[in-house]
Amino acid sequence: MGVLGTMRSAYGRRFPNVGGDGHTRLMQQVAFLRNVNQGQRGQPSTADIVAAFRAAGAVDVQLFQSNGTVLFAAASPDAVVVDVPQVLASLSGFEAVVFSRPLAFIEQVVARSADAADLGRRELTLFTDEVAITDEVAAAAQAAKRRCTIVEHGAGWAVLTNDADRQSNGTPALEAALGTPASSRGIPTLVRLVDRFSR
Repeated sequence: MGVLGTMRSAYGRRFPNVGGDGHTRLMQQVAFLRNVNQGQRGQPSTADIVAAFRAAGAVDVQLFQSNGTVLFAAASPDAVVVDVPQVLASLSGFEAVVFSRPLAFIEQVVARSADAADLGRRELTLFTDEVAITDEVAAAAQAAKRRCTIVEHGAGWAVLTNDADRQSNGTPALEAALGTPASSRGIPTLVRLVDRFSR
């Protein structure tokens, strides 16, 4: 199956919800909200985002930076991701798109990029879990057109390297290649997230 296949099967599947003692286990997750810039007009507030996640069944909700990166725990993370957009729309009028992966998955992505010379230009892009890059040539062409390169990918995610510093082209590149919404975070940001929240 390989490393990437193992990680893919781990997403939401190798993290059991019920332990041997019969108690529900909460899975630590990282959510990316698409196109969020808290504090700007028309954007949801920190309080709205936290309230939306809590109303959707999440606990230990913490925001990281102001770009819609959310740490949370839940017995059913997929259900939280499904419910948050509706709740957030009712609270703030913001139409959210949310993607989520286990914190353990983020840790693995960060670890594989740790020694990369281009780490500062790398970003992780998430999209719907049912979508994968199947035409690598076409996807690479879309990425090149938008000044980035696909480094690795799996169902619902890809790591890309931007051609220059201070660029973030993963979202438009993957949205053009796959025809589905996406959201990206820089690997340096995720390094800081892992340093802060990993146990």
